[in-house]
Amino acid sequence: MGGNESDGYYCTICGGVPPDKITTRRVLIDGKETGIDHLDWIFDEVKKLEVSGDSRLAEEILVRVQQFNYVPTKKKNEYAAGLLAAYKESLAKKE
Repeated sequence: MGGNESDGYYCTICGGVPPDKITTRRVLIDGKETGIDHLDWIFDEVKKLEVSGDSRLAEEILVRVQQFNYVPTKKKNEYAAGLLAAYKESLAKKE
């Protein structure tokens, strides 16, 4: 691995992102696996908010997801539902 914290890290063989630096996870959105960057961080941040209610949780998750990922306007509801399901699954695994 080459690079540094300020310039970013890269694989010295292929020039791509080193496997240990990949922060993208796959989530089912509208029946299709979709890569979402920074998902673990997003879920941790939403958990800190101690928000209740599915619609409010989905809204908070979606706001943060859109900071790092493109969410098509026409698929916003599908993304919200898929991300909420992934969030609940993530919480269940941690308990």
